Amino acid sequence: MAEPCGSTGAGSRWPLWLFQARSAAGVCSLRLRQRCFVPLGPSAALAMRDYDDMVAFLGEWGPFQRLVFFLLSASIIPNGFNGLSAVFLAGIPEHRCHIPAGANLSAAWLNASVPLEERGGKVVAQRCRRYSLRALSNLSAQGLLPGDVDLAALEQEPCLDGWDYSTEPYLSTIVSQWDLVCENDWKTPLTTSLFFVGVLFGSFVSGQMSDRFGRKNVLFATMGVQTGFGIIQVFSTSWEMFSVLFVIVGMGQISNYVAAFVLGTEILGSSIRIIYCTLGVCLFYALGYMLLPLTAYFLRDWRMLLLALTLPGLLYIPLWWFIPESPRWLLSQGRLEEAENIIRKAAQKNGVTAPEVIFDPSELQDLTTRDQQTYSILDLVKSQNIRCITIMCVILWMVIAIGYFGLSLDTPNLHGDIYLNCFLSAVIEVPAYIISWLLLQYFPRRYSMAAVLFLGGCVLLFVQLVPTYLGILSIVLVMTGKFGITAAFSMVYVYTAELYPTVVRNMGVGASSMASRIGSILSPYFVYLGAYDRFLPYILMGSLTVLTGILTLFLPESFGTPLPDTIDQMLRIKGIKYRNTPKSQKKTKEEENTIFLKKVSTRSYNSWFADITARKVRGASKEGHSVISCSLVEKGEKKRKQGQEYRF
Repeated sequence: MAEPCGSTGAGSRWPLWLFQARSAAGVCSLRLRQRCFVPLGPSAALAMRDYDDMVAFLGEWGPFQRLVFFLLSASIIPNGFNGLSAVFLAGIPEHRCHIPAGANLSAAWLNASVPLEERGGKVVAQRCRRYSLRALSNLSAQGLLPGDVDLAALEQEPCLDGWDYSTEPYLSTIVSQWDLVCENDWKTPLTTSLFFVGVLFGSFVSGQMSDRFGRKNVLFATMGVQTGFGIIQVFSTSWEMFSVLFVIVGMGQISNYVAAFVLGTEILGSSIRIIYCTLGVCLFYALGYMLLPLTAYFLRDWRMLLLALTLPGLLYIPLWWFIPESPRWLLSQGRLEEAENIIRKAAQKNGVTAPEVIFDPSELQDLTTRDQQTYSILDLVKSQNIRCITIMCVILWMVIAIGYFGLSLDTPNLHGDIYLNCFLSAVIEVPAYIISWLLLQYFPRRYSMAAVLFLGGCVLLFVQLVPTYLGILSIVLVMTGKFGITAAFSMVYVYTAELYPTVVRNMGVGASSMASRIGSILSPYFVYLGAYDRFLPYILMGSLTVLTGILTLFLPESFGTPLPDTIDQMLRIKGIKYRNTPKSQKKTKEEENTIFLKKVSTRSYNSWFADITARKVRGASKEGHSVISCSLVEKGEKKRKQGQEYRF
């Protein structure tokens, strides 16, 4: 029987195999290497388990997983109706120049006081100009009628006395509240962009905060920010106050979304993880989105609507006592005891018996050493591989966001009823999420992403070919484009989370989401371009979407691979030469079973060496394990004392 070479904790002992000893600063690292003729012992198999294997005894879909699944999914509902509330809060009603009662105009001249123009195939009153009231007053005093003079030759002036706003389809919006029209019409898209500026800043901050302070803490803190400042926003007294509060609400909105997404991704098992990221998070988001036009239909005053959209956030306070922290994150911080407590409570809730030791420190060497190492946003561009992945994800997210939010915000400009169009825009997301789930379940990530992006982009390019009188066909094509881009948006979260390791996963998803907010900030201005050419937004969004679909094909494929825990475990982009990787560090099939034992003291090594020397072991053991001859051990010890490496 071969003598064990040391203890790895939890009472497990290692058979004596061929090994390589390195000594440095009083610490001996033993690298055990499996040969083809050496059977792999049970301890070695345990050492190579990942997190999913360690908690496999919980099952995939027990009461604990169902509770986490539905509670985290439900926390996404407010994001659905708050994220696109600007469609109705900042809606632009029909308006014309106000004519004061003291203008002394007859009824005929009051009706003809505003010039006419053709807009959308109809002749309507101009929004920002009127005839000079002084000229009209003189003509009216002379007893002339509008038909007696050439109106086109009359002097015109801006709306000096404000505007009259239609109460259809809105009773009031922030546009009619603070006259965000004509010379101030730039403030309307800026209001929506400022919300996404908050989302941008929140994406950046939430990633680092969540990786440092925990997913759960950031989730509930940012939900409180979104709800609290949303209530204050209802009582805004100026556009400036509303906009500043909108920035803060946007920060909370995306921060809790990303935190909830990553928290569920790290708690749930591999098979449920995909369902959560698509049919869970996304369907509940779509549910909130569908509630937006329904609520806005009955509450057409912007203050009442905003209050109704904000107050449901208070219902999520009790969830603090039901949603746990991410055990993966706790392990990455070296907090094994807290992680074990969560898993044991989950086992009790699922009615299964937890093993005596769930997380063996010797099996989590890479994780337990992270308490001495911190990660920042710079780690996302530190190595060549992660830098390329980060840049490609940034472009991918940015273009998808432009298409998704651009089409969502453009619903008031489509043919037909604004509430119905917005509802259709929300409903079309349901089949998109179902299709994306099926694609994630059975097909490679890259080809699935490229396919839906090509579909959405090409359909948008065809919108310009539809005649004006076929408004319904235009709506069908736009909704089909929204279908493809929404499916891509659903899958990009899963894809990105699988590409980044645990130590920077939330930071990577947050940074990618941050990049997408640059696109969302620009999206209102893509819609604004429709005022000059109604097809221009679709041409730009369609072209960018198709090009991004091509870029997706260059990302690594993560389908069927376990989540990486460290940066070194990340999938690599093919076709890139990694000059800094020496050949001795390249993995081979033989080295896949390599096991590292760290922090073995010199004293333990010396006691083991003395024991081996006393036995004078030569040859092979009865069980067929390779053993090291005494002469080789003596040579290795001699090299060790000289500070050199000896390869047996």
